[in-house]
This record gives sequence, structure tokens and C-alpha cells, in this order.
Amino acid sequence: MWHLFNSLVSPKKFFGLSNRLLPWLSALFVLTFSYGMLGGLVLAPADYLQGDGFRIIYVHAPCAFLSLFIYAVMATAAVAGIVWRIKLAFLVMRHSAPIGAGFTLLALVTGSLWGKPMWGTWWIWDARLTSELILLFLYIGIMLFQSAMSQKQVGGRATAILVLVGFVDIPIIHYSVYWWNTLHQGSTLKVFAPSAIDSSMLYPLLAMIVAFLTYYAIVLFLRMSYELTALDANHHWIRETR
Repeated sequence: MWHLFNSLVSPKKFFGLSNRLLPWLSALFVLTFSYGMLGGLVLAPADYLQGDGFRIIYVHAPCAFLSLFIYAVMATAAVAGIVWRIKLAFLVMRHSAPIGAGFTLLALVTGSLWGKPMWGTWWIWDARLTSELILLFLYIGIMLFQSAMSQKQVGGRATAILVLVGFVDIPIIHYSVYWWNTLHQGSTLKVFAPSAIDSSMLYPLLAMIVAFLTYYAIVLFLRMSYELTALDANHHWIRETR
């Protein structure tokens, strides 16, 4: 079983699989993003309290979700890299960090744009906002730490430990609206309970989340494939899988 798993996560297998998946992922991104934008900005009705201002949710909520999801992926990769010494795990961790930082920054910016008309201020040291800002600093710190390490193998393990230590912020972000009295609203989407949002607003939001997830996968695959090509350009399997 271990030999099978190890073969599936080998650079050669990943390189070939990513090349086959990228066209399908690109098509999925175009479809879901187009439907999400059309449904969210045009077809969905205005909110009865916030009016058309609520439509920023179709960018803000997916960005906030991706900021947490990508860090969770990095933490999983960190465990795989430390325990099983999987080379691709360190690549996933390294190339996910700038993407996660971008989504976190967008979540903070769109949240401020949404908060100004709704709360009357661009920023408040709310528990959710503050913990999300800490997440941005974590991403930036991880990227700076990676760039400062001269040896990638040693730096990968050290970065993995830093990622795992910072993972404590993820449940704090998610549960901050329940643990403390905050201005930020509760979760729009619930896994184990019916969603309070109407289906005409819900489906475009789900489509945007899928689109942003697909975008993350596309960029991650491209970044990892580029590094594998640069590192192993002389390997025959690079030419075979092109």
C-alpha cells in the first residue's frame, strides 16, 4: 500500500496528472465563475436589509473561505512532509502560501468595503477581523521564512513546523463569531444545518466558491509544474509527459 501511495505522489505522476487536469479545471473555472457572477450580480434579488450592497458577498465569502482552506491544505502538507518526507508536500506548502496570502488580503479588503456602509467604519478590532489579519501576517511570515532559508530541504521541514504552529489561528477565525460578541455576522453557509440564505442567492455563492477553489488548484498546479520543470529539466519523464 505504501509503495502504491508513494508512486501516486511522485513528481512524474503529478506532472502528468496536472497536465491532463488543467484543461478541465480551466473549463470548470470559466463555467462556475461566469454563472456565479451572473447569478450574484444580476439574477439574485437585492437583500431586504442591505439592498444591493450585499452582493460583495460573492467575492468576500469565497475569499474568506479560501484563506482558511488553503492554510488547512498547507497544514496537511506539512504533516505529510514531516512524517512521510514527501517532496511534493513541501512544494504544495511553499506554493500555496502566496495564493493564500492573496485571498486573505482580498477577504480583508472586501470586508472593509462591505463594513463601511453596514457598520459605519472601514475597520474595527473585531475578533473575526483581527484573527483574519493575523492569518495574513502568518502567510507573509511563512513566505519570508521560506525565502530566507538557503537549503530547501531543511527549510521545508522548518517551514512545516511554523505552519503547524500557526494552524491554531484557523479554528479561532472560524469560531470567533460564536466565542465572542462580535459585529461580524455568523457563518452564511452551514454544513450540518439548513442555510438561511435563499436558493436564488445560495447557488451563485456556491458556484463562486467552486470557481475560486478551481482557480487555486490551477495556479498551484502551474506553479508546482514550473518548479518541477526547472529542477528536473534533464529528466526524461519531463519530455515524455509534455
